[in-house]
Amino acid sequence: MNKSDYYFLGKIIRKHGFSGNVILKLDTDQPEIYGKLESVFLEINGLLVPFFIEKSARSKQDSLIISFKNSTDALVEQSLNKNAYLPLSTLPKLSGKQFYYHEVIDFQLFDEKNNLCGTIISINDQTPQHYFILDLGGKEIVIPIIKDWILEVNREEKFIKMQLPEGLLEVFE
Repeated sequence: MNKSDYYFLGKIIRKHGFSGNVILKLDTDQPEIYGKLESVFLEINGLLVPFFIEKSARSKQDSLIISFKNSTDALVEQSLNKNAYLPLSTLPKLSGKQFYYHEVIDFQLFDEKNNLCGTIISINDQTPQHYFILDLGGKEIVIPIIKDWILEVNREEKFIKMQLPEGLLEVFE
């Protein structure tokens, strides 16, 4: 089981009630598609361990109340504050200009004139405005992810083409 074959779904943040339920806080733009999970993989001591779900219900917009199969107090305690993952194979395929953040790491980013802006080394989604972090010859460049700026996502050739505002790249020179 290779962690690179999985994506981060969220985190078990606390117990819910006294009947062995826990709250899974989802880290996703589409929490509604995770209402009927059969299992999650929790990271325990660096390994992804499957936890099978008996039932789940929506708690809030971005959270689920989960009851594990054959749940015990020890199992619930073991799951607390653990990151939850799912296999990449469970994600629906995207097309066109849509993309998952994890899939565009190592893509090259070009402007509308086909000038190389850099290679995407990571994406910061911890701020209100998400952005690409690029490497261009050892220099770090930050480009906001704005859907209207994206012209093309080419998965086969691993590049993204964007229409960038005049002068944006000069800030990094």
